[in-house]
Amino acid sequence: MSSVRQEGKDKIIFVTKEDHETPSSAELVEEDPNDPYEEQGLILPSGEINWNCPCLGGMASGPCGTEFKEAFSCFHYSKEEVKGSDCLEQFRVMQECLQRYPELYPKEDDAPSGQTAEEPASAEPSAANPPAGSETDPDPSQPITESSAES
Repeated sequence: MSSVRQEGKDKIIFVTKEDHETPSSAELVEEDPNDPYEEQGLILPSGEINWNCPCLGGMASGPCGTEFKEAFSCFHYSKEEVKGSDCLEQFRVMQECLQRYPELYPKEDDAPSGQTAEEPASAEPSAANPPAGSETDPDPSQPITESSAES
């Protein structure tokens, strides 16, 4: 015979070999296609937006959730020839909100990319690494400083 013991927040259930030999009598419940918590993708079968979809990355529930929902809804239900062209105001309001929370919504330029601020990505040669053959020709547009006069 099985026994149950409670230890703090945990419930410990001991079962016997006989308990495992009997077939389960549990009845499975069919999934409800209208359950908003079921993982169904971005668009529900009804055509509505599934705000619980993990694909939204929490945007619908953050500090700019209302603005995001208004802009995204406008775009989703837009009937314009250029879809969403009637939603510019909603997206502007959402963008202003996102800019008020840069720690939560960093700009793509601010996202970590493996480079430091001291080492910007640039196709142009830097002063530390001049192109070959240019050591003798100082840049006339740059002022002469102590460090440049020494070289």
